Amino acid sequence: MNPLKFLKNPVERLFYNAYQKRLEAEANTWNIPRHIGIILDGNRRYARASGLDNVVKGHYEGANKLEEVLHWCDELGVEVFSIWIFSLDNFKRAEDEVEGILGLIEGKMRELVTIEGLHANQIKVRAMGQIELLPPSLQEAIREAEVATQHYDKFILNVAVAYGGREEIVEAFRGHLNAEAAKGKDVAQIAAELSVDKITPHLYTSNLPDPELIIRTSGEARLSGFLLWQSVYSEFYFCDTYWPSFRKIDFLRALRAYSQRKRRFGQ
Repeated sequence: MNPLKFLKNPVERLFYNAYQKRLEAEANTWNIPRHIGIILDGNRRYARASGLDNVVKGHYEGANKLEEVLHWCDELGVEVFSIWIFSLDNFKRAEDEVEGILGLIEGKMRELVTIEGLHANQIKVRAMGQIELLPPSLQEAIREAEVATQHYDKFILNVAVAYGGREEIVEAFRGHLNAEAAKGKDVAQIAAELSVDKITPHLYTSNLPDPELIIRTSGEARLSGFLLWQSVYSEFYFCDTYWPSFRKIDFLRALRAYSQRKRRFGQ
């Protein structure tokens, strides 16, 4: 019998608690981003690694993690938080998994309307994506959450569901073209006047600052299309931890790494 086996977990907890407190103290000196985006990745792998009998249970664990992370954002002064929870490509997964995820999202959207902390902290909920592709009941739940929080401005939670980065850009250009055509302009004039500033107001994140920091969990080092237009000058942080296991230490490390970087904006 190895006597150290029984000491390992308590010692680890003691170490991590001390490390977290040190990071929290240091955070007062960091440059905290106003807008953070997170790709919530690794729910299925977490379920398999944890021996869960259904991958959808991993998504449930991930959904429960979100409220905790929102508290961390509030503590540190983050103003906008964008999360990607369901992509257009995710529709290609097994039917039972897709139904389970969308049912979970609907349930969480309906919970948002009644959660006291949402209203106490004045969190505005905004959906990003091709919402019309979702089941009608989920569309209704999203609208209810948006309406119930539309007057809040302290903190903005962008929820990317049925979202694709290329598709967002296409939609933005389509919106711009339709708006200009409605003014009586022809194609040549619209093309001549085209600029970045003309497209930006038609993005899902219109009237919001671009994300300064984008985090992806689970060890994958790619954006997969998340906020393609908006992330042109974003800093990226890739974390090996699966989303349901994401700890405050992981979040603080990402913020520390961001604060240590010198943003040049292409200069």
